[in-house]
Amino acid sequence: MGRKKSLWFLMLSIAVVLALAALPAIADQEQVKEGKVATVNDVVITQAQFDMEMGRVQERFRQSGRSPGQPELAQIRQAVLDNLVARELLYQESKKKGFKGNEEEVNGQLKALRARFPSEAEFQTALTKMNITEADLRSQIEQDIAIRQFISATLVDKITISEAEIKAYYDNNPQFFTKPEQIRASHILIKVEPQADAMQKEKARKTLEVVQEKLQAGEDFGALAKEYSQGPSNSKGGDLGFFGRGQMVKPFEDKAFSMKTGEVSDIVETRFGYHLIKVTDKQTENKLAFAEVKEKLAQHLKQQKVQQEIGTYVEKLRADAKVETYLN
Repeated sequence: MGRKKSLWFLMLSIAVVLALAALPAIADQEQVKEGKVATVNDVVITQAQFDMEMGRVQERFRQSGRSPGQPELAQIRQAVLDNLVARELLYQESKKKGFKGNEEEVNGQLKALRARFPSEAEFQTALTKMNITEADLRSQIEQDIAIRQFISATLVDKITISEAEIKAYYDNNPQFFTKPEQIRASHILIKVEPQADAMQKEKARKTLEVVQEKLQAGEDFGALAKEYSQGPSNSKGGDLGFFGRGQMVKPFEDKAFSMKTGEVSDIVETRFGYHLIKVTDKQTENKLAFAEVKEKLAQHLKQQKVQQEIGTYVEKLRADAKVETYLN
């Protein structure tokens, strides 16, 4: 049960952001200059806290290779601020109700975070990149534990999903439970560079024609793929595994899906070069049985309910609190 709860708690920040992202910020540059970005019942949220959270978000973008534009960045800044406000509201409420993270739990989580890095130096470098000190991290872990305990007792433990709800969702959303047609194929590829001239293309095609003759003479497709294919699957005898429509370049896909199991194609040209394709298995479209998806679907629906309840709860806390934000 604990593992499942942790999945719901991971959605907390996202749920809060979605619930509050539309709320306007009140611009007050004098307050920002003083190091404040918001106050929540007279508790200050500092520019340093905001910068720390933005640093985390920006690091995630860097790791994903994305760089948000100005409109998206403005939305992210607003969402980060709203999330900090929501987090402070939840933390204040959790303290009122007597929830807090003990030192053993905090040390355990800090140790687990450290263990994700090959060395202490890399751990410290990561903290620096995210603009956070170890003391800040420890404080945040303690607060997160208190909030998680509070959310669990107040919301998660009280939310149930009936089998009727699960079945209704399954029946009303068949598109989510249909497994599309897939095929398994192997290929032998002779590469042709995009800038290749007619002579180079002809040479590549001739090479594959030699392979084709060997296949027609009864030689093994997998063995020939290992010997001749210039694709990354050559070590596996050309095996590409199962794939559905839209996963391969169109000329390859069109030919492969038109073939019978065990059939070998004629030469197929794509932007990668020339291919011989062998279809080795087919799986027709089928709908997953209710019993197969019931447990995961129940978890998904509970996550949705928890997110909705968190959003509603935070909105109520905010309406009853004194909140001022100063960031443009």
